[in-house]
Amino acid sequence: MEVTYLESAAVLVETEETSVLCDPWLVDGAYYGSWCHYPEPDFEPEDFDHVDYIYVSHIHPDHFDPATLKRLDDDIPVLVHDYRWDYLTEAVEDLGFEAVELPHGERTHLGGDTHINVLAADGCDPELCGNFFGCSWYDEQADETGSTQVDSMAVIDDGTHTVVNTNDCPYPIAESSCRKIADEYGDVDLLCHQYSAAQFYPQAVTNYDHEEKLAERDRVIQEKHELALNFLDLFEPDYYMPFAGEYVLAGDLAHLNQYTANPPRERAKEFFEKYAPDDSECVFLNSGEHVDVATGERSAPFQPVDQDEKREYVENVLAEREFTYEADPMPTLGELQSYVPYAYENLEGKRDQIGYSTDTTVLLDLVGRVTLELSMDGSGYRFVADADTDHYDDWVRLEVDPRLLRRLFEGPHEAYWADAKIGSHVGISKEPDIYERGLYNCLGSFHAHGYDVEETDSIRIEADAEGEPTTCADCGTSLDDADRHIRASHADPDGRTAKDGGEVVFCIDCGLATLNDEVAF
Repeated sequence: MEVTYLESAAVLVETEETSVLCDPWLVDGAYYGSWCHYPEPDFEPEDFDHVDYIYVSHIHPDHFDPATLKRLDDDIPVLVHDYRWDYLTEAVEDLGFEAVELPHGERTHLGGDTHINVLAADGCDPELCGNFFGCSWYDEQADETGSTQVDSMAVIDDGTHTVVNTNDCPYPIAESSCRKIADEYGDVDLLCHQYSAAQFYPQAVTNYDHEEKLAERDRVIQEKHELALNFLDLFEPDYYMPFAGEYVLAGDLAHLNQYTANPPRERAKEFFEKYAPDDSECVFLNSGEHVDVATGERSAPFQPVDQDEKREYVENVLAEREFTYEADPMPTLGELQSYVPYAYENLEGKRDQIGYSTDTTVLLDLVGRVTLELSMDGSGYRFVADADTDHYDDWVRLEVDPRLLRRLFEGPHEAYWADAKIGSHVGISKEPDIYERGLYNCLGSFHAHGYDVEETDSIRIEADAEGEPTTCADCGTSLDDADRHIRASHADPDGRTAKDGGEVVFCIDCGLATLNDEVAF
């Protein structure tokens, strides 16, 4: 039985009779273009068309990567956990594959002596998930078992040897499933487990300075390493391979790589060899190399990457790439505002569903100098000019490229809030400096999916007898009302200015004043 390390959480498990390709993210550009590989893979997705099965642990793009799957043979069955909701199954089937849903904790025959057992990270116990994530789940099936988490783990055995793949499953929420595996299987030959942080923190926190980001980076790395030791203590494997959550940021986010809690693999190797149990052996592999789980023999010794070469590649290649949404036209304020009433209704539905409320105000920057002030206690929203966080007690401020924001407002068929956040596309600042998980859970529903949104045009401005603009032709509000209008001397989205650099007026009730024949100056 051999396990080949490919990229991040992508591994190939091969027995004498059967092969399973796990979590194949094999091409750059996950999370709307921000996540890439280093070194570049020297294989193509098509090189794995011979495998018997594909196992996808969960929906996150570094595990379920449509760009990779589209280049694989869609006759290969895709194994997924039977989640309570069918979003992963439907996404797999939308790509033309057969999705085979496997029930929690049942050993399933694949071929010959090879079996797979897929378990939910939360043990299909929604109360366990709720306890860890600070929320309760209510739906029509609340009295039935079923995973409310997004992660699963897999056990693959050939009757003699056993590989456990926990990928992104977090400890301690995954402890009950892990103990079930340990009790049923006994000896584990190889454990593949996460050791780094696949998240936005701390690199996307905009009110941390350089030193604070570095300190938090190191703290999170240490925390993730120590959590990984729990898996080793529980399973007591002969061999273990730290993997998953490995990426390099590209495009305009490349400068944040120094802050990601994603350490060089050789440093992680040093930690585990120092602190892990002596009776388990650490296995780090370069891309494309394999380990024999019976003997521990590697196809080649591990070679650390040259960090100077990596930095040069990031600066000269990855930093020059564009994100998927950067080809979109820049939306106007009015266009973004048209989504808000419907998005707020969806958000309120989610907030009521999970019973969440907080006094924290969410400030979402739109375009120009207009910010959406969003309550998380049911008291509504409003648009404000030049929002100053000094005027709020508890707040979270989100900064998103307006082009991506429009996709997020469109809904999951265009973009997910969670993926944008994990991809570091959302700049986040907050006071107090705490992470309210329920707040971000609710924000995942802040979109207008399910509604027919009619986009508003940019506003028109009416002029007085002297030709000076005095009111919005659409809402009638006086342009002298400083609370509702902003005067700025920069250009509109098309690069045009009024009177060769004169003022452009933004109405935060109606939208952005564009400079066309309908605007009277």
